Amino acid sequence: MTRDQQSRDYQSRDRGKGISKREFLSLAKSYGLSSVLFAGAAAAGPLSFASLASAAESTYKKRFGKQAKHTFRFGAAGFSPSTESILVTGGVHFARDLEERTDGEIRIEYIGQNQICGELNCVKKTQQGIIDFFTASTQNSAGGAPYLNVLDYAYMFPGRSAQYHFLYHPKSEELLREPLRKRHGLQMLFSHCELRGLMLGSAWADKPRVTSVNDLAGTKNRVTGTQLGRIAMQQLDLNPVPVAWEETLDGLRQGLIDGAETWASAAAYANMSPVLGQVVDLRMFCGTEATSMNASVFDGLSGELQDAVMESAYQTQIYVQNAQEAALINVVGASNPQHPDTIFGRAGVPFVELSAEALKEAEERSSPEFNPKPWEQWRERLNGWSGGFDTYGEIHKIAREVSSDILPENVEPRRWWRSA
Repeated sequence: MTRDQQSRDYQSRDRGKGISKREFLSLAKSYGLSSVLFAGAAAAGPLSFASLASAAESTYKKRFGKQAKHTFRFGAAGFSPSTESILVTGGVHFARDLEERTDGEIRIEYIGQNQICGELNCVKKTQQGIIDFFTASTQNSAGGAPYLNVLDYAYMFPGRSAQYHFLYHPKSEELLREPLRKRHGLQMLFSHCELRGLMLGSAWADKPRVTSVNDLAGTKNRVTGTQLGRIAMQQLDLNPVPVAWEETLDGLRQGLIDGAETWASAAAYANMSPVLGQVVDLRMFCGTEATSMNASVFDGLSGELQDAVMESAYQTQIYVQNAQEAALINVVGASNPQHPDTIFGRAGVPFVELSAEALKEAEERSSPEFNPKPWEQWRERLNGWSGGFDTYGEIHKIAREVSSDILPENVEPRRWWRSA
C-alpha cells in the first residue's frame, strides 16, 4: 500500500477526528510511516492531528535517539489501521514493544497492507531474506512452508481456547516450532486464533439457517492454500475450489461459489459482509494469522536480544488473545446473541452456531480419529518432518487438556520456549 493509500485508510478510521490525508502524509514524511503507526497504536483515545503529531514526534525521537544495532523489515499481508481493530494480528504492538524492550538496539520498519508482500508470498520473501518478519495466515503460508499444514487436521482443535493453550504449551516447540525452524527457516512467534467456518453468499439469506453439515452437502466453496483443509472439505462434501482472495467477493456476489471457508474476523475485515447470507461456525480447522521471523536472522542476534524477541512475542500473544476475543464480540458480531452495532449485525448477517451434536457429526465424517484413510499420506509425511511424532495424536491430546468451559481470554499464558 502506498503512503497515499495508507493515509486514506487512516483517515477512514479516524473520520471526524481532525486528521486529513494531507496532514497524515505530512506526518509520515516528517517522522516515517512506522513512527506514525506506532504512535497511533499507542494512543488510548481519539486522535486529533495535534495529538498524533505530538505522539509521532515523541515516538520518532525515541526510535532514532541512538544508533540501532539491527534494523529489520516487517512485511504484513493484511494490516491497516482500520482493520487491526477487527482482525487483531499484533504486529505493530510487537514491533513497538521490541524496540522499547531493546532500548532502540533493534529498530523495525513496519510495512503493511500488502505493500511489500501478500498472503501467498510473505513467507517466501522472509525465507529469502528480503524481509525479516512477516504476518500472514498459516494456511496461505503453507505453500512455502508445507509443515504448517500440521495445524489443519480436521477438528483437531475443539475451540479457540484449545488453540491458545497449544500455542502457549512447551510441546508446541517440538510439534510445531522446531520443525518450522529446521525445515523452513522460520521462527514462529505468535498468532491470532480462530477456527474456519463457511461464509455463505447472499443467496442463503432467505434460506433456513444451517443446522447441520448435511444442509451444505454439494455446495461449492472457496478454499485456501492448505492441503489438509481441502481433505477436510472433501470429506464434508463441500467441494473445495481454489479461488484467489481478491476474487472471492465477486464469486460470492455473482453466485459462482456458494461460500468461502475462512474465519469470521477475516470476512469482516475484508468487507465481505454485504455479500453474505449466513456465517456458519463450522470450526473445521485452524484460521491462524501468524507472525514469524527469519530463523537465521534470529540466530544471528545476541542471546540478550533473542530473549527480548521471545519476551515481546509472549507479551504480544497475550495482547492478541485478549484483544481479538473482545473484537469478535464487540466489533465483528461473531456471537449469539449478536450485538446489533457490529459489522455482521449492521449488515443483517446471522452468526450461526451449530449444536454440539451437529459439530460431532461433522467431526466423525471428516477427522483423522474417525475417518483416518484420507489423511494417511499427509499424516505420515508430517510425522516424518516432525522427527517421528504422531502429530495429530499429540496435538489432539494437548488441545483437550483445557476445559471446554474456559473462555479463550482466560487461557493461562505460558512462556512456551521454557520447559516449565
